Amino acid sequence: MLRVKNTLFPEIEKLIHSLNFENISTERKIILQPLVDFIQNKTANHQEIRLNLICTHNSRRSHLAQVWAQTASAYFNIKNVYCYSGGTEATALFPVVAKTLENQGYKITMISEGENPIYSIKYAKNEHPIIGFSKTYDDDFNPQNSFVALLTCSQADGDCPYIAGAEKRIPITYDDPKAFDKTSFQTQKYEERSLQIATEMFYVFSQIKQ
Repeated sequence: MLRVKNTLFPEIEKLIHSLNFENISTERKIILQPLVDFIQNKTANHQEIRLNLICTHNSRRSHLAQVWAQTASAYFNIKNVYCYSGGTEATALFPVVAKTLENQGYKITMISEGENPIYSIKYAKNEHPIIGFSKTYDDDFNPQNSFVALLTCSQADGDCPYIAGAEKRIPITYDDPKAFDKTSFQTQKYEERSLQIATEMFYVFSQIKQ
């Protein structure tokens, strides 16, 4: 996995080295190709790259995808990448998501409590933290135009046939680990989904030529 040096936390580096792109099916690579093309075009034209990862509640999959996409862009030193997340409604970042990312090497701090906590999520000592909290995809915190909308769940894909301000709309849906909440498989299934998303985001950014 060729990259330009950009030091991440050691635990994240170790996990990255274990990712296997051969686990991504041909069908899945076809689904991801429009995202590769979008990022490649922006990179070739020296334009800012804004990714807005969207699911229904902005509580699980969209956050995992936002975090791993931002990490992958740093790992491969792809410039001017800004990753966001949102939902068709705002709820809260599910605590198991934060715990899963922490177990996989991220440094996570809750910087605001309440019904919708705000988290600082760091992947490297000298990189700006990702700010994680639940919001609608069109929240003022997120870009209002010149972004690609990435639908990470089938419900959001169905509910949002049109997303105002998006240059492109790409469904890259994932199964919801919520199905295993409060079961003995919860930790395992969240880790599996996080690793699947990590593998695909790293695959996407590994394809970009600078």
